[in-house]
Amino acid sequence: MSFLKAEWRKLAIANYTLDKSVLTDFIPFGTELDLWNGNCFVSLVGFMFKNTKLLGVKIPYHIDFEEVNLRFYVKRLENNTWKRGVVFIKEIVPKRALTFVANTIYNENYETMPMNHIWRENENSKEIEYSWKKNGAEHSFKVNASKESYTIAPGSETEFITEHYWGYAKISSKKSNEYEVTHPRWNVYEVKDFEINVDFGAVYGKSFEFLNLMKPHSVMLAEGSEITVESKKTIKNTPHLQKQMRGNI
Repeated sequence: MSFLKAEWRKLAIANYTLDKSVLTDFIPFGTELDLWNGNCFVSLVGFMFKNTKLLGVKIPYHIDFEEVNLRFYVKRLENNTWKRGVVFIKEIVPKRALTFVANTIYNENYETMPMNHIWRENENSKEIEYSWKKNGAEHSFKVNASKESYTIAPGSETEFITEHYWGYAKISSKKSNEYEVTHPRWNVYEVKDFEINVDFGAVYGKSFEFLNLMKPHSVMLAEGSEITVESKKTIKNTPHLQKQMRGNI
């Protein structure tokens, strides 16, 4: 049985390029940075959890809720196959129980904050906005996009950003967690305009304060789909893994 089943809907994604050295201390053991055309990305992502089930059960008041996260991209070589995944700098949700479960079981970096969202649609476009508060200050991410969606082009930056199917969390310098995330290939909307009002330093720490002065390399809006999050496994520093990692150098 999957650990979690849900829908991820209306994923607003802003992608920033940055120097790889910024992420050095955040890279989980057993993984390496995953680049696209030489670019190292960190992404601000806002979306809705819908119809959420934990171990097959809907938990009252924890079925539909917002999430906003800051993430980057890694890959891991296993049995001569690359697993492409994401690492979360921080995941913001409005429910304390969600934070407790994710941080305790998966060693993630969840934080509970008051959150809200707005979904508006007219005959020509749709407006998606996610907002949250930290220490009384409000932050928001808004996207205006086409009403109709389209398929993602193979080999595109959008494909790179959306087609990562593993999650990794750093435990220590010699241990990390790995879990699989499953979903079909998503459709996306054409982004017409966007507005990001976020103090990255206040929300994500001084290491990411420089994002306050940067414009996103790209902004996307994906429709999303049903998803599953599978049970974790722990990657440890063993002689076999050391041999495999040396062979990849």
